[in-house]
Amino acid sequence: MSNKQFSSASYADSKPHYNILDGLRGAAALMVVWYHVFEGFAFAEGMNGVEGGGLINVFNHGYLAVDFFFMLSGFVISYAYDDRWNKMSLGDFFKRRLVRLHPMIIMGAIIGLTTFLLQGGVKWDGSVTPVVGVVVAFLLTCFFIPAWPGAMHEVRGNGEMFPLNGPSWSLFFEYIGNICYALFIRRLSTKALSVLVAVLGLIYIWFAVGNVSGYESVGVGWTIGDSVNVFGGFLRMMFPFSLGMLLARNFKPVKVRGIFWIAIVVLFALFSVPFFPSVNGICINGIYEMCCILIAFPILVWLGASGVTSDKASTGVCKFLGDLSYPLYIVHYPVMYLFYAWLIKNQLYTLADTWQVVILVFAVNITLAVAALKLYDEPVRKWLAAKLKIGAKKL
Repeated sequence: MSNKQFSSASYADSKPHYNILDGLRGAAALMVVWYHVFEGFAFAEGMNGVEGGGLINVFNHGYLAVDFFFMLSGFVISYAYDDRWNKMSLGDFFKRRLVRLHPMIIMGAIIGLTTFLLQGGVKWDGSVTPVVGVVVAFLLTCFFIPAWPGAMHEVRGNGEMFPLNGPSWSLFFEYIGNICYALFIRRLSTKALSVLVAVLGLIYIWFAVGNVSGYESVGVGWTIGDSVNVFGGFLRMMFPFSLGMLLARNFKPVKVRGIFWIAIVVLFALFSVPFFPSVNGICINGIYEMCCILIAFPILVWLGASGVTSDKASTGVCKFLGDLSYPLYIVHYPVMYLFYAWLIKNQLYTLADTWQVVILVFAVNITLAVAALKLYDEPVRKWLAAKLKIGAKKL
């Protein structure tokens, strides 16, 4: 069976997808939800003033899934579009990417607004948000304009770039990556791209190992409130995205068996490694992060692109996860806001105390993602593709 297949994960490509990479993207999206469960426990502890609270103690490195997403994105964008520019304009490319990405961004804003109102329309500190601020937050999220911390429309009060749907920050940088690709990076020779990747890699190593963020991690980019997050978010996207492109340009498949399930186990293990405290001013956690991003993730992408699903079950799982990945990533965090509020109210901080609700959270998120995909995203993308004359076979 081929290692590529057509997937509803994108109407944008006449080229078949690497189905194992689609599956890994979906598995990583599920791991992001799992990570945010434990982020919720830490957040609730911090909000309730629990001594020693506020630190994520389980699945500590789940945030690195975002870096994995960026690398996958660079690989897939390069594979899908590098050889099309002799018959595709900049406008065509941007229309394709908007049709692929933006409908779900708007849906995420709608769901985020709904859950915010269900929470009572208040900030995390309990203060009431003005109605005009909520309206502005919704409109700016739909148009993908970030909120400045402390602004009237920064409605949750914790500095998020998109307070109605926090993880949208990574899509903001994904848009920037697509723009950089279309205007600049695609024009680079493979040798020049290699130089760019090397320079960005050295800067990223400096950023991580030197603890430039002050967090002892590269988990930045979610706010525009300081230059470290803005620069770090751009770097966090640009390096793995460019490296993914370089991998695609040089890709030659290798023989590998069972890589899909092996890669899922490896990703879960990498994300589960505990936090490493700094030693003598050296950020050990940053060294571990760089080992993941510079070594482990490229290997997993290369092997995933090389792999073949040999049975219908694995092929079906990969397709389902690939289709689910983007909607799940977009819709899950508004539901998590409700979960976090429940944790804070009931002073619950462990999986042992909340596992039934966690199962419900997963079920709701997956159901919501599937519904959004089938009832909204796919029909809207088909309609937009027809209106813009970029039908499924041309996108």
